[in-house]
Amino acid sequence: MDAIPLSALIGALVFLLIVSAFFSGSETGLMSLNRYRLRHLADQNHKGAKIALRLLGKPEKLIGVILLGNNLVNILAASIATLIGLRLYGDTGIAIATGVLTIVVLVFAEVTPKTLAALHPERFALPASYILEPLLKIFYPFVWIVNHAATLIFRMLGISAQQVSQYDLSTEELRIVVNEAGTVIPQRHQQMLLNLLDLEKVTVEDIMVPRNEIIGIDIGDDWETIINQIRDSQHTKLPVYEGDINQVIGFLHLRKTIKLFDKPEDANKDKLKSIIRDAYFVPEGTPLNTQLLNFQREKRRIGLVVDEYGDILGLITLEDLLEEIVGEFTTDPSATSKDIHLQEDGSYLVDGSATIRDLNRTLDWNLPTDGPKTLNGLIIEYLEHIPDTGTSLLITDYPMEVVQTTNNTVKTVRINPNWKATLVAEETTESPAASE
Repeated sequence: MDAIPLSALIGALVFLLIVSAFFSGSETGLMSLNRYRLRHLADQNHKGAKIALRLLGKPEKLIGVILLGNNLVNILAASIATLIGLRLYGDTGIAIATGVLTIVVLVFAEVTPKTLAALHPERFALPASYILEPLLKIFYPFVWIVNHAATLIFRMLGISAQQVSQYDLSTEELRIVVNEAGTVIPQRHQQMLLNLLDLEKVTVEDIMVPRNEIIGIDIGDDWETIINQIRDSQHTKLPVYEGDINQVIGFLHLRKTIKLFDKPEDANKDKLKSIIRDAYFVPEGTPLNTQLLNFQREKRRIGLVVDEYGDILGLITLEDLLEEIVGEFTTDPSATSKDIHLQEDGSYLVDGSATIRDLNRTLDWNLPTDGPKTLNGLIIEYLEHIPDTGTSLLITDYPMEVVQTTNNTVKTVRINPNWKATLVAEETTESPAASE
């Protein structure tokens, strides 16, 4: 070794440090890659991405070859640094070489390349994959020994090595990905994706038209009443029942009545019954994502929600379900919901039958949704009795005043979400007079 020139030893040391930096940066870069973007690049026939994807498909082998190469290079570098120290400073050069090499390796072969690779993983990892793949083939016997030794240790600790290769996203993790997409996904599209993820948390009862608000045709009514109801209907499909909604016959598509009334003199209830389609029933508690698929499979757009006893609870349509994904088609609360009426003082007159979800979505409120589905139910549960007109209460920081009640329900409620701002404004206005 004494015959080797000092300059050659220094050159070899510098080369080994560069190689060490390469292995360190490659490890961080490959592990920092966005797996989904990497798959996209691979689908676009990016050769480096394809190689990186193959390497990441067997992480234990990839880590094995990187650590094998990195440790081998670092040990050689330490040996050469020791020789250089001995030549320059004698025995004391060993301590000097150890201290200097530790700092140099830490700064130039660890911190710097790993930081750069973490900041720009694709620029570092994709080119490195061209070198790592052939290295893996060359050092495969050594990597195989190292991996089997590690697997044996994993088994002793009760850890499955297969777990490290799983990159499946949970719903909440996917929600975070969508929220952090920034300008990559337009905000409107982000909200639609989040609404789609929320479908599994919402059931058909949350968006159905309550039983008492269902508009349908009673086949027991006189023929003239039925004709007028069909002529004046604002809906394209109507449930048809006999005496009571629980005795439903089916659904009438008003478009099919056009041919029926081509010859009004021949139209009658029997012919009307012949064009009625059988009813489609939806069990209560069905998540919206499941019901969306059910509508698609059954080729239906409307259904009746029933409880465990078969009684009708309400009506759900495909349009209402889709609104949960795309949102309302207007920003005017009074136009969006017939149950919400904006007042001049900034308060809202709300029908007691309005659903809590509808209020929260339309007005961006935060009323509790884990209990009753309607505002009437929320107030009655809170007070534990049917309130009198003029009763005031505060629910989750929303002051409410009961404006109108019937014998067993709250009919109309006034809600002022801006009561704090109004109170501050009144106090500011009154303070000068008070001081005088």
